Amino acid sequence: MNKRKLSEQDISTKFITPAIELAGRDRMKQYVEQKNFTDGRIHIRGNFTTRG
Repeated sequence: MNKRKLSEQDISTKFITPAIELAGRDRMKQYVEQKNFTDGRIHIRGNFTTRG
């Protein structure tokens, strides 16, 4: 398997999630796979930024 051809989600599903679960973490209570931390897209035009 060539890991360079896998997507970020594939790497997470095949390698990272199993390692976290082997460490004893509860998938439903102790971690989330993806978390948004901004209120929408950030648009950059030159030196100006706005949120979409």
